[in-house]
Amino acid sequence: MPTTTSRASRRAAGLLAGSLALLPLTACSFSSDTLSCSGSECSVTLSGNGAEVEILGTSLAFGGVQDGRASLSVGNVGVSCAQGETVSAGPLTLTCTTVQSDSVELTASLG
Repeated sequence: MPTTTSRASRRAAGLLAGSLALLPLTACSFSSDTLSCSGSECSVTLSGNGAEVEILGTSLAFGGVQDGRASLSVGNVGVSCAQGETVSAGPLTLTCTTVQSDSVELTASLG
C-alpha cells in the first residue's frame, strides 16, 4: 500500500509542478514586439494589423494606421490616436508615443 500512496504523491507533485511552469505563459497573452510593465503602467509596441496584447487585464489590439492615426481596440471599445496624443478607453489611458505606417508604440495605464 505505501507504494501506491508514494506513486500518487509523486504524480500529484509532478502535475502541480507542470501547472506552475505553465502559469507564466498563460498570465500574459500577446503577439507584439515588446511589452514592459512596471506597477500599473505598461509600454508596448504593436506591429502589423491584428497584433494583440493582454495588458493590465484588458485586451488591446492594433488595427493599422491611417492618416497618421493608430486604430486600436481596447476590449470592445475602438479608439484612435496620433503620435503624442492621450486617449481613454475602458479602464485604460493610452498615450501613443510613436505612430509609424505599420506600428504603434504606446504607454497604457489604469484610469
